[in-house]
Amino acid sequence: MGTGKRLVQYALDYKKLLITGLVLLGFAVAADLMGPMIAKRIIDDHIATSIDKSINFTPIAKLLAVFFGLAIVTAVLRYFQYLLLQKAANRIIQKMRNELYAHIQTLPIRYFDNLPAGKVVARITNDTEAIRNLYVTVVSQFAISGMYMLGIFIALFYLDPKMGAITLFVLPVLYVWMKLYRRFAAKVNHIIRSKNSEMNAMINESINGMTIIQAFRREKQMDGEFNAINDEHFKYQSKLLKVEAATSHNLVDIIRSLAFVFLIWYFGGASITAESIVSVGMLYAFVDYITRLFNPITGVVNQFARLEHSLVAAERVFGLMDRPGEAVSDEKIARYRGNVRFEDVWFAYKDEEYVLKDISFEAKQGETVALVGHTGSGKSSIMNLLFRFYDVSKGKITIDGMNIGEMSRQTIRDHMGIVLQDPYLFSGTVESNISLGDSRISRERVQKALDAVGGERVLKHLPGGIDEPVVEKGSTLSSGQRQLISFARALAFDPAILILDEATSNIDTETEEIIQHAMDVLKKGRTTFIIAHRLSTIKNADRILVLDRGEIVEQGNHDELLALGGQYAQMYKLQAGNGTKTG
Repeated sequence: MGTGKRLVQYALDYKKLLITGLVLLGFAVAADLMGPMIAKRIIDDHIATSIDKSINFTPIAKLLAVFFGLAIVTAVLRYFQYLLLQKAANRIIQKMRNELYAHIQTLPIRYFDNLPAGKVVARITNDTEAIRNLYVTVVSQFAISGMYMLGIFIALFYLDPKMGAITLFVLPVLYVWMKLYRRFAAKVNHIIRSKNSEMNAMINESINGMTIIQAFRREKQMDGEFNAINDEHFKYQSKLLKVEAATSHNLVDIIRSLAFVFLIWYFGGASITAESIVSVGMLYAFVDYITRLFNPITGVVNQFARLEHSLVAAERVFGLMDRPGEAVSDEKIARYRGNVRFEDVWFAYKDEEYVLKDISFEAKQGETVALVGHTGSGKSSIMNLLFRFYDVSKGKITIDGMNIGEMSRQTIRDHMGIVLQDPYLFSGTVESNISLGDSRISRERVQKALDAVGGERVLKHLPGGIDEPVVEKGSTLSSGQRQLISFARALAFDPAILILDEATSNIDTETEEIIQHAMDVLKKGRTTFIIAHRLSTIKNADRILVLDRGEIVEQGNHDELLALGGQYAQMYKLQAGNGTKTG
């Protein structure tokens, strides 16, 4: 379905509001355009015919009252018409934004790997706002202008069919100009919107990385890079401006002048004979209608730029909506026992550049399995596959014998929990960051989860306790506090499978001991995967998998691997000797 048809489809969802608004608009236009007709009658029937005798003001007063009354009716109808059309436009964009945001939730993680967050934000905010302008301003102006032009042409044909036909020349002129404008503006607007997204992406990245930018004195470099993008944006805006400057009043003034030339020629010479003399009222009405005709023409011409901006924005929004996603499933299954099995798993983020090669292992219910290896060895990739952030390239992963590739992602994750190395906290409170708004997680359950991971360390310096406000990313909390909240979040959901992705790497030794104690208490009946840089934290794991370049090169418990004297033993001795972390 084309962009235009899809925009119409959205409008049809609120057709009652739109149709009612357009009907009111039609009556308002009719009432407004009766004005010149009344003025003509006053002039021809009462003023011009009363030159040699006294003027009877009574009928004139009645006509003037009607004239004024129509003006009031027009104003009232236009008021309610405006409210209805604007409400419909805002409803359309509200629905579009909701659908776009909901669709983003269904997109695979892989999609966001190559698309900066700022560009996604630009689609949801800037581009939808441009589409809002289409419905709020462009469509409304086209509807108003179209009805006024239709009404004026009807009035002109009623007064004098020949002159009415002559004024029709403005329609092909407008059509040709719009086609020429769109042919040029479409390409330029695509570039402008793209550069705008790039600027949003860079601003978002700069704000998130401001600490690094300032610490390494990269302010001028970043400023230069932003200026380069902004200069490109300015260049294409200037190109578009030149075309727009030639439109609007310049084009309309030429057409208006041409129309008055035809009017003067027609009434002043070509069609006036001894038997055909134009009345003063007729001439006034024609001049009034032609003057009024160019107000809607100006309105239409002035919307060409916004129309093109909106259509380009709509293409970008619909392009994102057309990205294949997966419906969010509400299907529930019984809690896992927690038996996880990888069978001949291969995985590549791109084409056949495999980062995991023939991975096979089993984690039984209640076991703790640790993954170790140097950076890039494939530890996090294994967990990404288990959580189905990505799908395997070859092989399969099963939980309790069920192939996770045949289940919805939401169903799989319902009994899984994860704690990341750099935990993400949302704006809200400590409690809301643990419960994530899930009705199943009570306040008492939140407190219990915090206590289990040593929550007093989080709360003792926070005046509000679990009601303490948390800003975006939890930037006012220490890394240890953020990690403990993230850990409590995972435990509050009581997962059958728990993944700790380098979860203790940012925590001091004392806090780490608290978490280790909590894990010893809570891991019963829970299958736990630990990705660790500190090998001292996994000595008690039931099985340790040592990865190197995407392959499992060693496996066993801590004592067995030390006795083997391979890579694990070397990494452990290195850390024990200098107190550093591997990777």
